[in-house]
Amino acid sequence: MNIFVAKLNFKTSSEELQRLFENFGEVSSAKVIFDSMTNRSKGYGFVEMPNDEEGERAINELNETVFAGNTIAVKQARPREENQQRGGFQRRNNNGNDRRFGGGGERRNRY
Repeated sequence: MNIFVAKLNFKTSSEELQRLFENFGEVSSAKVIFDSMTNRSKGYGFVEMPNDEEGERAINELNETVFAGNTIAVKQARPREENQQRGGFQRRNNNGNDRRFGGGGERRNRY
């Protein structure tokens, strides 16, 4: 089971996150996500637990608890949607057509 953990203290390491979840069972991996430009934590991470029952128990018992001074949010991770993978978002214009904003696609010079 892939678990999403949000509202982490910015000083939390991947190792500390793993140790927290090991209290509930086997942890395959734990990773705090860092900004590649600043090398600063983004305040969230992912934990992979191979046993779904242990993962559910961890989610139920850790969600909205205090860890490293922050009240964390813990839930099952959802797969990224196609438009999130490219870094943009979509909005419908007045005639009902989808229009893409940000994160790739064709760019035009406006000179």
